[in-house]
Amino acid sequence: MNHQIVRTGSAVLLFAALVFLVTAPMQAQDAGALFKSKCAVCHAPDGSGSGAMGKQLGVTDLRADEVQKQTDAQLNDSITNGKGTKMPAYKGKITDDQIKGLVGYIRSFAKK
Repeated sequence: MNHQIVRTGSAVLLFAALVFLVTAPMQAQDAGALFKSKCAVCHAPDGSGSGAMGKQLGVTDLRADEVQKQTDAQLNDSITNGKGTKMPAYKGKITDDQIKGLVGYIRSFAKK
């Protein structure tokens, strides 16, 4: 009886680890796809804000130090609650995990 419990527990842990290993890269890809579908129209695919809509709205370059120096909580707040009258709030439109993924994706724009 104890051996069966140990085997079942081990199988569950192995399955959970496998799911994590498979889904973590997919979440990063999902953040990129989400950025392209929700954010790139204003912020441009590279985060520069150099597209027509970005220039018209005067959006901030996400690669700039002023953005990259913000904390994750500040970026999360901007995405969740919007910014000024131009950036819409995404609270209730995308999940908290998706917002967290977008923050990580924005970090990938950091100028080197």
